[in-house]
Amino acid sequence: MTLACVQSRALLGLAAPAVTVEVHLANGLPSLSLVGLADVEVKEARERVRCALQNSGLEFPNNKRITVNLAPADLPKDSGRFDLPIALGILAASGQIPLEALHGWEFAGELSLSGALRPVRGGLVSSLHGGDQRLVLPLDSAREAALAPAAQVFGAVHLLDVVAHLLGQPGGEGWQRITAQAPVHRASGPDLADVKGQVQAKRALEIAAAGGHGLLLVGPPGAGKSMLAQRFSSLLPAMTEQEALESAAVASLAGRFDPQEWGLRPTSAPHHTASAVALVGGGSPPRPGAISLAHHGVLFLDEFPEFARSALEALREPLENGHITIARAALSSQFPARFQLLAAMNPCPCGFHGSTQRPCRCSPQQIGRYQGKLSGPLLDRIDLHVHVPALPAQELLQAPTGESSAAIRQRVVQARQRAVARQGGANQQLHGQQLEAVLQLEPAAHALLHKAAERLAWSARATHRTLRVARTIADLAGGEGIASAHVAEAIQYRNVLLKN
Repeated sequence: MTLACVQSRALLGLAAPAVTVEVHLANGLPSLSLVGLADVEVKEARERVRCALQNSGLEFPNNKRITVNLAPADLPKDSGRFDLPIALGILAASGQIPLEALHGWEFAGELSLSGALRPVRGGLVSSLHGGDQRLVLPLDSAREAALAPAAQVFGAVHLLDVVAHLLGQPGGEGWQRITAQAPVHRASGPDLADVKGQVQAKRALEIAAAGGHGLLLVGPPGAGKSMLAQRFSSLLPAMTEQEALESAAVASLAGRFDPQEWGLRPTSAPHHTASAVALVGGGSPPRPGAISLAHHGVLFLDEFPEFARSALEALREPLENGHITIARAALSSQFPARFQLLAAMNPCPCGFHGSTQRPCRCSPQQIGRYQGKLSGPLLDRIDLHVHVPALPAQELLQAPTGESSAAIRQRVVQARQRAVARQGGANQQLHGQQLEAVLQLEPAAHALLHKAAERLAWSARATHRTLRVARTIADLAGGEGIASAHVAEAIQYRNVLLKN
């Protein structure tokens, strides 16, 4: 047989379109040509496959002209995931393995020069789109791919293990059927009880966790902003199986999946020198950025105003929509980005504006310019703005141990359950008529909100987000309706910065 077809899959965003690897052997000058819009990593497969076959004791047809086509031709292909299907195609076309043995199988894996299989990214994404096909992957990639429901995944250590199975020979330890392991859930992050004082900030963390709201912490250096942020994930409800699968798929696509992190809400904390592409994703083909890696988790941006203006403004759409679309001339990819934004900043360049312990060295113009790095539309999209004051040393040393994360998390879970039972999701996702339908705003609360919005010159978005926060506060209190006290507490989380 001079023509063989092997099934595989490419990666395009969170999709895994099918790719047919066609291998044709013909008489002519010995060569190996690879066509089908292959990237540099794929074109380098020519040398990897040649050496892997020879070092594995298999025959490479050196006297033939070999043409490898990756179909469809207009679909971009990258990474070394096509090494294994190309090698199997050459073996099938040269008659070393039966062609019919390849039916019903999909293959992906990078080959070392010795023939050993190396892990590839996107194993879980491939298995989610694999349908009824049996999927063969390197052993480490197979373990993450097996997390997909109803997936038929097989792991192999070496090229010879795959060849032996296709020839019907008894398999050794290098070939095995992989089944999903029951995840071991463990506590995530340090305990909030470590933070002394900061009652208002802790309350804001609880509200943010219960409603899925974004949170901005403003305070002088050393006040505990980063310490609070590091403990925020321990307050969040446990992930559902679907949320865990979506989060793991994004991590798998980026090559960062860790089985030990299964079921834990991810926390992404890029440095303030990160570009807009690093935050939202990009490249060709597009790759997920920090906001997608934080899907169903937390995106923590420390030194918030120090990020590039273009990077911060790129967050506006995903904060509103829960996804990011990366468009290029030839293609576009959509990545999920339903994250909770947790940002921290100093109130001024020197950091001590409003501090009672150290004087501020900044002029009003410098403070205005510093806070002006954050645009009004971006701040509107952050539900909670909280001041984190520096505590006096005496108060800090004598303050009792605060409430544990586990105790706060119980209240958060109960409030989140009320919201899910009422509208099917967290309060942060409420929009338009759905928001109006679940408010149950008391007349006194309505009058208070109207007066505050008018006096503080809020936008419609800021008003709606205050209503969402008030709804979450009412859920934490176990109330059906939103009272004046709930609205009053929500209002105080909107006027931390000078511009507000």
